[in-house]
Amino acid sequence: MTIDWKEASKELAKPLDPSAVKPPPQGKFGEYVDGLHVISEANRIFGRDGWSYTVTRLECASNEIFDTGRGPQARVAYVCAVRVDVGGVIREGLACGTGNGKPENIGDVIESAVKEAETDALKRALRSFGNTFGLALYEKDKAKREVGYALPEVTPAEIDNALQYIKDADDLDDLRRVFGNLPPHIRKVPEVEKAGKDMAEWFKKALETQEAAE
Repeated sequence: MTIDWKEASKELAKPLDPSAVKPPPQGKFGEYVDGLHVISEANRIFGRDGWSYTVTRLECASNEIFDTGRGPQARVAYVCAVRVDVGGVIREGLACGTGNGKPENIGDVIESAVKEAETDALKRALRSFGNTFGLALYEKDKAKREVGYALPEVTPAEIDNALQYIKDADDLDDLRRVFGNLPPHIRKVPEVEKAGKDMAEWFKKALETQEAAE
């Protein structure tokens, strides 16, 4: 299947849906998105036959039995590497998964560790494609994270109107008022943002020239 990257890029540029964000598991730090979400999103954006992944490495990092005071406990850790192929674009991820349980249930303990390692490696391989795969959560400043519902499309007429409002501003204070009153999704349009900055610089230079003349 050939990926329509123009359409896919629109989806990849959207903010992460806040409903997909999970709180940190007990004893761990950092919000996350789960494996079901990233696989579902990959299927939705790239198509079910538009992407695939391969486990390139899976090995046991540790396998020990500990005496917890309440009986022995098995603790294992597995390292997994995954290679994702999206229409010929390759990304790789590496992760470690752990499992704990009774020694007599060692099979379940190993399976838990392997699943965690494989899922986390897959998420790390996909994250570089965009916010919906959890990339947004790597921004430590929550106020700057691209998490939220997608902004509406901006029409050419809306851009033209915004540019005219900026052009008609009487002074720097008026420009700030005009720009601040524009809807957020219009303010973020590169053309509009640049026009606002350019006009602000023009007003500042004009003011400096006036003050120097006085």
